[in-house]
Amino acid sequence: MSSFGLALAPPAKNVLVYRNGDPFFPGRRFVVNQRRFLTLEAFLNEVTKSIDAPVAVRKLYTPRHGSCVAGLGDLQDGCQYVAAGFERFRKLDYLNHGRKKLHGMRNNEGLQVSPGGDGCGNTGSSPALGCFFHSVFRNGDLLSPPFPLPVSKSTLLQWDSLLATVTEKAALHSGAVSRLCRLDGTWVSGGEELVDGGYYVAVGNEEYKKLPYFELLVPQDPARRTLGYVD
Repeated sequence: MSSFGLALAPPAKNVLVYRNGDPFFPGRRFVVNQRRFLTLEAFLNEVTKSIDAPVAVRKLYTPRHGSCVAGLGDLQDGCQYVAAGFERFRKLDYLNHGRKKLHGMRNNEGLQVSPGGDGCGNTGSSPALGCFFHSVFRNGDLLSPPFPLPVSKSTLLQWDSLLATVTEKAALHSGAVSRLCRLDGTWVSGGEELVDGGYYVAVGNEEYKKLPYFELLVPQDPARRTLGYVD
């Protein structure tokens, strides 16, 4: 893949989608990029299947004001939306039930995160004690941004279980995630080696592909940005 092709590819967007009128649905995370979806309709068809919608999803709304999304280009990275059929938008407190969205600020050592706010990147309070946050790239994928991976202290000791969680989140074309690598390609042998706020690469049975993941997929502006929700 040429650097020219990468420059032309529009950036992928992480969005979280709720079911209209469902106060118990925690939301489903999607990575939206041109490789997977060419139109809003194609994305809505995928949402219909993924969230087990009772009817075909035909509209996306913003969760606070119920504004309708007109096209795929209107989706904003790190934001949340409500999926509906032809029924009217049902105003609920979608953003504040269940687990909070993660917000991140990149620094020289990695990612500092805190749960929070309004569905598009406002800062909230401090993260829960005893929970560590990591960001994970997909091996060889320079189109999808890293997904956030919150891990409790107890989960760090259950390496197989942690890899199973990463497998579900990463959805690698090569299949199950068999290891996590640091950005320099060295393996992480256990949860105790993970650094809070660090960046890692999910790798299957294939070789680690040393690529400029951080340089291309993490904005160099030190301002706060939302990495998305982990469902």
